[in-house]
Amino acid sequence: MKIEVEICCGTACYLLGASQMVDIENDLPDGLKDSVEIIPRTCLGLCERDNIGKAPYVRFNKSEVMCEATEEKVISRIRELAAGTKEA
Repeated sequence: MKIEVEICCGTACYLLGASQMVDIENDLPDGLKDSVEIIPRTCLGLCERDNIGKAPYVRFNKSEVMCEATEEKVISRIRELAAGTKEA
């Protein structure tokens, strides 16, 4: 099962760093590239929620939201999720 990584590319997210994360697949270690699906989204609609944090937003597997996402934080979380998937 692939890890689904949705990157919000709405205006605020894009300007605050999502533009650099869209090509994150190129920076993944070879062992993870086949385990991950990167999906740029026009907008995840998360800016409108109260108390969720700040843009840019990334959503993992349709449920877990990361706020103030950076490429390093996203790759780190992908590694954690991949390790959990392999243990199951």
